[in-house]
Amino acid sequence: MEWFQDLGSNEVWLLLISGIVVGIINTLGGGGSVITMALFMAMGMPVAVANGTNRIAVVMQNLSATIAFMRKNMLDIKNSLLLGIPTILGTIAGSLFAIDVSEATFKICLSVVLLIILIYLILDRNKEPKREGHKLVIRWWHYLLFFFVGFYSGYIYIGLGFLILAVTIWTMNLDIVTANVLKGCVIFISMPFALAVFMYNGQVDYTAGLLHGAGNILGAVLASHWAVSWGVKFVKWFTLAIIVVSFIDLMGWISLQTMLSNML
Repeated sequence: MEWFQDLGSNEVWLLLISGIVVGIINTLGGGGSVITMALFMAMGMPVAVANGTNRIAVVMQNLSATIAFMRKNMLDIKNSLLLGIPTILGTIAGSLFAIDVSEATFKICLSVVLLIILIYLILDRNKEPKREGHKLVIRWWHYLLFFFVGFYSGYIYIGLGFLILAVTIWTMNLDIVTANVLKGCVIFISMPFALAVFMYNGQVDYTAGLLHGAGNILGAVLASHWAVSWGVKFVKWFTLAIIVVSFIDLMGWISLQTMLSNML
């Protein structure tokens, strides 16, 4: 795959605009990479190259979101770094397995993750949301969980945001806004290592990745503001809506890839 491709004006605008949308979706909850992967494959990228190229936007988006949350004093930097260490190790291991990952494997893994989170969000009946931004408490087994989170991140990535939300909400007793802040920082810390593996194997399209990433940055900044302004309840239902759309796409009732192909 060439490192830099010549793109038409339609492709450039679609990469930028979809990047903004994906940045908003991923910062408020997760699942935006379903759109990214569909777009990259509609542009003719093999699954492995689309998977690797996606990591550029992921790094750029989570960097901007993390900085925005730090400025709002919502990020527990010390504990985020501690959880980032096992995530990095898992990410490197998972990336080494991801070089020949198939589209069928993507769909199976994502279907399981989406179904678990969908059931949780529908059945969850929290009485009073916990105070947003409260202190993280890490147990020894959280490090093990985040190693497996990292492995999934390096291997598949799609749906990673939902997986981290599940781990942090269920085992750390965090509200969804605080969980989102932690999610963005941990992904930012670990994802460059996955990107390096794909770069080494020549499975990154830099032009598409950087253009899409530029849109992701703007979307992440907008969403980090909305997450604070609109609160826990909005983020929860926004996340639920994205999961439902993603699940419908996986079931074949709609095709995001076909829609995006028609726009190119």
